[in-house]
Amino acid sequence: MTNPITNLTNTLPVSPAVTPSTGGSAKTNGFASTLASAIEQVEQLHTDAQANATDMMQNGGQDLHNVMIAVEKADIAFQLMMQVRNKIVNAYQEISRLQF
Repeated sequence: MTNPITNLTNTLPVSPAVTPSTGGSAKTNGFASTLASAIEQVEQLHTDAQANATDMMQNGGQDLHNVMIAVEKADIAFQLMMQVRNKIVNAYQEISRLQF
């Protein structure tokens, strides 16, 4: 029996956090740019879903199935983004509780 989870592909591009030529200060920039890129992609999915729904309501040009697929993609991407945010906040809170 195959595992369906292994067949899933990554929808967000992953860039390396540190390049060998930049040194350690790129860790923050790499993480920040990766996070900003992911947020932009989620925003783009939301904008596309909104445009598809508006087009369907005004012009009847979109099939309902395509609109629902776009809306669900945007919803799932937003839920994933919120879970990542929650993990980041939890990690920050855990680090702030450490005593140095």
